[in-house]
This record gives sequence, structure tokens and C-alpha cells, in this order.
Amino acid sequence: QVQLVESGGGLMQAGGSLRLSCAASGSIFSINAMGWYRQAPGKQRELVATITSGGSPNYADSVRGRFTISRDNAKNTVYLQMNSLKPEDTAVYYCNAEVMTSRYYGMDYWGKGTLVTVSS
Repeated sequence: QVQLVESGGGLMQAGGSLRLSCAASGSIFSINAMGWYRQAPGKQRELVATITSGGSPNYADSVRGRFTISRDNAKNTVYLQMNSLKPEDTAVYYCNAEVMTSRYYGMDYWGKGTLVTVSS
């Protein structure tokens, strides 16, 4: 069993910053890609950013230049530094990880989400 637990969400004014964290725990052999997705009210879940096990990031166009994804492999943790926040960044942010529970078996896991609200 693997758990992903997010933290760091909250209420922030436009232009401010927040840092999200997501720690993976449980029966982990290794973790491949990790990432952040978000879902705004009435909208589909969308990719925000992902990062490979080697540290290569990928960003949605809407956050590139404002958000930075990073990870600490020793802690099985991924971070999302969000700067210059906009009201349209308001959403529930979900952590995702491709977790190998053995050398030959892995699957995607999701956190329960953390709410980020940006006021204008």
C-alpha cells in the first residue's frame, strides 16, 4: 500500500506565493515520474507539472515561468513552488506518482488533494 499526502494549500492574494509538498510513503521500491494536477470547479483535472526521477521538469503553458516543480528522492517528496499566483490558479491540487512496489510492478497513485484559493 502506498499513500500520497499533500500539504501547503491555502488562501492567498493574487501575486502571492505558496509551496505545496507531497510525501509518498508505504511499500515503495522506487518512484518514477511525480507530478501535480489540478481541478477547478466545473472543470476537468489538468496537468500542472511533472518531474522525472532524474529531475527533468515539464510544465503546462499556463504555469510555465511562475511555478517550479522539484523533488527530493531521498524523502520520496515532490514540491510545487507557486509564484505570481492568479485567481485562475484556484483549484484543488492533486499529487501523482508512478510508484514501483517491486522491481517489476508499479502503478499510479494519487493524493486526496489540497485546496488552493487565490483571491483578486
